Amino acid sequence: MKKLHLLIVLSVLLAFAGCGSTDIKNSSKSSIDQKVDSLLSIMTLDEKIGQLTLYTSDMDQTGAFLRPEYLEDIKNGDVGAIFNAYGAEYTRKLQEIAVNETRLGIPLMFGYDVVHGHRTIFPVPLAEASSWDLDMMKQTAEIAAREGAAEGLHWTFAPMVDISKDPRWGRVIEGAGEDHYLGSRIAEVKVQGFQGDDLKDLNTLAATVKHFAGYGAAQAGRDYHSVDMSDRELREVYLPPFKAAIDAGAVSVMTAFNDLNGIPATANSYLFQDILRDEWGFDGFVVTDYTAIMELLFHGVAENEHQASKLALDAGVDMSMQDGYYHQTLADLVEDGRIEESQIDRSAGYVLRVKFQLGLFDDPFRYSSTERQEQEIMTPENIEAARDMAKRSIVLLKNENQLLPISEDIQTIAVIGPMGDNQRDMIGSWSAAGDWTKSVSLLQGLKNQKPDIEFIFVEGTGINDDSRTGFADAVEASQRADLVILALGESYEMSGEAASRTDISLPGAQEDLAREIHATGKPIVAVLMNGRPLTINWLDENIPSILETWFLGTTAGDAIADVLFGNYNPSGKLPMTFPRNVGQIPIHYNMRNTGRPFDPNSKYTTKYLDVENEPLYVFGYGLSYTTFDYSPVSLSSKSMDVSGSIDATVTVTNTGNRAGEEVVQFYLHDKVASVAPRVKQLKGFEKIYLEPGESKDVVFNITNNDLKFYRLDMSYGSEPGEFMIFIGGNSRDTQNAEFELQD
Repeated sequence: MKKLHLLIVLSVLLAFAGCGSTDIKNSSKSSIDQKVDSLLSIMTLDEKIGQLTLYTSDMDQTGAFLRPEYLEDIKNGDVGAIFNAYGAEYTRKLQEIAVNETRLGIPLMFGYDVVHGHRTIFPVPLAEASSWDLDMMKQTAEIAAREGAAEGLHWTFAPMVDISKDPRWGRVIEGAGEDHYLGSRIAEVKVQGFQGDDLKDLNTLAATVKHFAGYGAAQAGRDYHSVDMSDRELREVYLPPFKAAIDAGAVSVMTAFNDLNGIPATANSYLFQDILRDEWGFDGFVVTDYTAIMELLFHGVAENEHQASKLALDAGVDMSMQDGYYHQTLADLVEDGRIEESQIDRSAGYVLRVKFQLGLFDDPFRYSSTERQEQEIMTPENIEAARDMAKRSIVLLKNENQLLPISEDIQTIAVIGPMGDNQRDMIGSWSAAGDWTKSVSLLQGLKNQKPDIEFIFVEGTGINDDSRTGFADAVEASQRADLVILALGESYEMSGEAASRTDISLPGAQEDLAREIHATGKPIVAVLMNGRPLTINWLDENIPSILETWFLGTTAGDAIADVLFGNYNPSGKLPMTFPRNVGQIPIHYNMRNTGRPFDPNSKYTTKYLDVENEPLYVFGYGLSYTTFDYSPVSLSSKSMDVSGSIDATVTVTNTGNRAGEEVVQFYLHDKVASVAPRVKQLKGFEKIYLEPGESKDVVFNITNNDLKFYRLDMSYGSEPGEFMIFIGGNSRDTQNAEFELQD
């Protein structure tokens, strides 16, 4: 360890001994700021720029490795963070270079896409959102953080909080769906789960909220495409989940790939300076997505790497991911007077502050413990939590004649389809360090649950090919069975980044396979595994029972079997609308009314000629093996002023013969406003558990905050007038009431 590094340890760190609290919400930031300022004062320009540079580790058949040029960059202090490097031993090796072989010994920060689990893989985020279970979603983030931190990670590139109303866009799989209220609540608990109360806790990871902003509204659902929207739409729909994540303490924000109204996000000072820094007071750091500064050249707003770097830094982007543009150009830009060194000080300070919060200056190797790694990874408790989350994420879309749960009289079950004995696709995209060979397929889960039942598996066809050579065997197996489970869906590669689809029906010959099996007359359950809403009109019209299971992670097969055999009563609700066809897209429940509302008896009203306006399955929809009755809504008052509140109460009764959970959803509609109001907006929900015959009063407290919107002059507030309340088990089937907001 070099002499100057010892001086740093003594003069910078020991001088502030006793100021080590890194409580994210309550710590005195001044103590950390003083440490940062002291460190910046002795750093060279190149060393500061190094803190703004992020490079990737790589993987080959022999394991993880770092490119030789990046190793030299670490030794020279020219890189401040590495991503895709994990494993206690490997991260310690890289950290030793940074700490022991550089002039200042500033530790590296290791980042990774821990999106829905690290080693133990939980359901994909869209699936978790289907649970509407905030406590469980927080728990899965806590476990993911604990596993990731045990393997040397400090920082995750999650949560993704992009709202999207377009299922063609592949990255809907990574978010919470179409609604900004639900998305905001999930963003909040995910940040809390990853970061905990103190980033210095060894079980936490620094969270990155992404992608700022508007990325989910890519034109035509095509990834990376342009986004053009009003400031009202941006602020009402797309920004609230980011604000919720920042308020929850997120210390990092990632730029979006898209341009917003012609300005690429990575060069957009309106987003990163005006909104993020000035309006919201964010004091963490901003990192680009992969090579996003370089891509400013392809956007056509920069003619070379120097101009691209200047645009990004001026916009408030602190760290460059992978393209190396900051590393290559910022010193030149300072020397030429095109940027100020104070700008680099500011950005480097944001990065260093997070490193102090993580405790890396106290002990750079504190996350790299092989003993802890062995203790934390894929523990029985983690696996059980994954199974619990997975079964809560399943949505029952249809169940005619109570075909589900499967009767105990069933002796032979045919499992037909390409997803039936499929392990690889169960963990979905962005599955981090997950090992798909350890995942449980549907067939294995069924056998684990019911070893005495005979299961006959025939693939029938591939996921995305037109082969029908297996149809005859599939039909023969179905004819021998008492019940058929059709296992259909997408491969994991068909959703996620760069995985947009114009046709979101079942790929390949899968629907044709379903038609052949349907012709046998056997009772059929369709189990869907996919990363987006699909157009499944034929299945809905012909198959008696349909389960949407998404990609459920390591324990997928066991969780699906839990639901199929009735060990768990499905309680999931859709976080995203299922269209009837792609012509309805974008489709969402909270649209605005038109001046010519739908009237089936009048031609000149808003409608299609070839399909009804209503989607196949509405937002918030999901069935149970029991039934729930909602009483009329009772209001504590018929009016309120801006300082008051009203309680809206509904009594929910389990009218079936099974215990079950219900997500009680609360929506509002402003009847007349200065800006055309949305037909309804989610304002609250509560997930309740009821025994057969049990009733519970569910109360939603309405305050003026629930009534605010961006008014005609773009001020944020409410307007007096009449409001409608909707409470029910989905966005369509509700009990209604009205009240008035008075001047």
